[in-house]
Amino acid sequence: MPELPEVETTRRGIDPFVAKKKIAQVIIRERRFRWPIPNDFEKKVNGHTVRSISRRAKYLLFELDHGFFMIHLGMSGSLRIVEQKTALQKHDHVEFQLPNKLCLRFNDPRRFGSVLWLGENPFEHTLLNKLGPEPFDKEFNGDHLFKASRKKKVPVKNFIMDNHVVVGAGNIYANEALFMSGIRPGKAAGRLTKKEYALLATNIIDVLGASIEMGGTTLKDFVGGDGKPGYFQQTLRVYGRNKLPCLQCKTPIKLIRLGQRSTFYCPECQS
Repeated sequence: MPELPEVETTRRGIDPFVAKKKIAQVIIRERRFRWPIPNDFEKKVNGHTVRSISRRAKYLLFELDHGFFMIHLGMSGSLRIVEQKTALQKHDHVEFQLPNKLCLRFNDPRRFGSVLWLGENPFEHTLLNKLGPEPFDKEFNGDHLFKASRKKKVPVKNFIMDNHVVVGAGNIYANEALFMSGIRPGKAAGRLTKKEYALLATNIIDVLGASIEMGGTTLKDFVGGDGKPGYFQQTLRVYGRNKLPCLQCKTPIKLIRLGQRSTFYCPECQS
C-alpha cells in the first residue's frame, strides 16, 4: 500500500505537469471504487484549472477555482503522467487530459482507491476532519506524543500508527523509527517517558523525510508519478529482515504480529 512518502513522492512527480494547468476533459472508464465516483464529477472538473496540488495524510488534494477534488491511491493505485496517445494499461480507470497532449492517468487494479469531489473546504470532510498532525508540522513533537499517550495500554507501535495521533507513520516506517529509537514495538504507549518520545518523534520525522528524498519504499506495487520505483527499501534496518542479523549487534531480528501487522525488532537493541 502506498504510504505517506510514496504519496508525497507522487505529488512531487505530477505537480510540474498538473499544477497551473487546465483540465480539458476527465474520462472515467470505471466509477466503482471504494466510494463510487459522483455522477457529476466530470461537470465539476472539466475546463477548470488546477491551482495547486497538496497532500493531507495519504490524500492528494487538487485545488480548483471553485473547490477541491481528492484522490486516494488505495492499496495499489498509481498516478502517471503520459502522452494522451499512450496505449491504455489494464486498470487505467480515470484520465485527466491536460495541455501539450499529456494526461494524468489513475490506475487502480483493486479499486480500493477513490476520486471524490470535496467542495470548498476539504478539511471539513469526514475523511479529513479528525486526522492528527502531519509529522513535519511544528505541533508534532515528543510532547505531543507524550500527552496523547498517557494511560494508553496499546503497544507503542499501534499508537504511533493511529492517524488520530499522527499521520504517516505506516507499518514500515513505524518499525524503522522504533528501531532507531531503541524502543520495543510491544511496549505499552503509556509507559514511555518524555525523553523516549522526544527521540521517537525525531526519528519518525527523519525516517519519513529520508524515504521521501529517496522516492518512497517499493515492496509490491508502488511506483512514483514518473513510473519509477522508490529506493528506500534498500536502507531498511529491520523491516522484512526476520532472522537476519541486526545491523548493529548481529542478534537475529524477530518477527511478531501486532494489530495484525508484521512487526520486526531487535531483542537486544530495543527494550
